[in-house]
Amino acid sequence: MLFAHPTLEQSVVNKKLIKRLQTLENVSVRDLYELYPDFDIPVKVEQAALERHDIIIWLHPIYWYAAPPIIKQWIDLVLLHDWAYGANGVALKGKLIFNMVTTGSTIESYQAGGHHGYPLADFLLPYRQTAHLCHMEYLPPYVIDGAFTNDTGTLMKYVDSAVEYIQRLQAGACDLTLLKQMSYSNHLSDHH
Repeated sequence: MLFAHPTLEQSVVNKKLIKRLQTLENVSVRDLYELYPDFDIPVKVEQAALERHDIIIWLHPIYWYAAPPIIKQWIDLVLLHDWAYGANGVALKGKLIFNMVTTGSTIESYQAGGHHGYPLADFLLPYRQTAHLCHMEYLPPYVIDGAFTNDTGTLMKYVDSAVEYIQRLQAGACDLTLLKQMSYSNHLSDHH
């Protein structure tokens, strides 16, 4: 779990989600802003962490239609040619990866004719292509939406569903072929 939130103290849903994820077995939460406040990311340390895991999740809020900048810095430094991609770059081959994101507005606002004009998945295209280049299996994003509009009880249900989804992925209990046909991984659960 590669987590990035530059103002975590102001978050409601991300704080609760991270707290829950840190209690799960076989889940490593790497808070990139906590680990690397100066953006000086040790490449070998991060590569070793990736090699130890079969499922990689970029967990972050959507800020100005993108992930917080430390995610881009991490990608630029860690996913090196001849390690992650290129003729000899097969270190990540076959690993599952996806974005788990939080948004202030609703998922309905991310569509043609909606407030943001495009599906949220369109804004995450660079991550899908990065996964493809690195020979990884990109799964549809998991979205916890309405962080500014939903009440705490609803947001906690979303957190519970997200944790359940991660546990199902770990257990191999998700039909990946079906999942890859969906716009959002949330469509496997009942709350969206």
